Amino acid sequence: MIPIDFQYVTAHSVTEAIRQYNQFSKSDMSTRYYSGGTEIITLARLHQLTMDAVIDIKPIPAAQVFSVVEEKLFLGAALTLSQITSHPMMSSAFPLLQATVNEIADQTARNKITLGGNLCGDIIYREAVLPLLVCDSKVRIAGPNGAKEEPIHRIFRRTMQLKPGEFIVQIATDKIYRCAPFFHVKRRKMGEVGYPIVSAAAIRVHGNVRIALSGVCPFPFRSRTMEDWLNQKHIPVHQRVEEAIRIIPQEFILNDYEASREYRRFVLRTVLEETLHQLGSA
Repeated sequence: MIPIDFQYVTAHSVTEAIRQYNQFSKSDMSTRYYSGGTEIITLARLHQLTMDAVIDIKPIPAAQVFSVVEEKLFLGAALTLSQITSHPMMSSAFPLLQATVNEIADQTARNKITLGGNLCGDIIYREAVLPLLVCDSKVRIAGPNGAKEEPIHRIFRRTMQLKPGEFIVQIATDKIYRCAPFFHVKRRKMGEVGYPIVSAAAIRVHGNVRIALSGVCPFPFRSRTMEDWLNQKHIPVHQRVEEAIRIIPQEFILNDYEASREYRRFVLRTVLEETLHQLGSA
């Protein structure tokens, strides 16, 4: 049970969702878009989140899309992680995303968590963004000022930089990246379910490795400077890895109940070395 009163509405089109948002906004009502709702429900129960209105965008057809058009894969933001992992096309259409989201939470949670919800969530890990960062995905966004398409690197900077009233409708990814040789690894404190100490998604494209990381810092990221060091093939692997890790400011590396800062550095070191070996860049 959620211990707050709020107005709940469903939207069956992008236009309807924006119209509903504008109506609530004119009444000075704090409004949230809702797709999976796992974080909204959890945080509201803990009295860490309040809102006056919720707009459910799951019924919007454009947000449920799974299609390939001219070698671009379009994924609706309201697709659940389970829908993504179980879709018969995913193993060939975007295997890195399939492997990454299949490691998020457990099956019951993945049945509710949506792609857009994970990208925009308050939980710091947001692991679904990792494949999108290395694959230069594009984000289709709707809002009160109309629709737009933004490169993931422009719209996601530590968190999703959406303006008031905006929501993600779709993600688009080119074949050259989503079908490239890939590697994904997630290291946890223990067991097969839980938050990452280090989660990495990587591809090899044009002879070089791209990698994005979660669990290392209080936000997911991809660093071109780290990649530059990792791709210096004339330098021994251990030296490349050490130089890449030095790029991360010491104070940014998490030091919490999951793992100490020093242990995270150790795990990151092994993950980077494994990634280079798996993608043939050692």
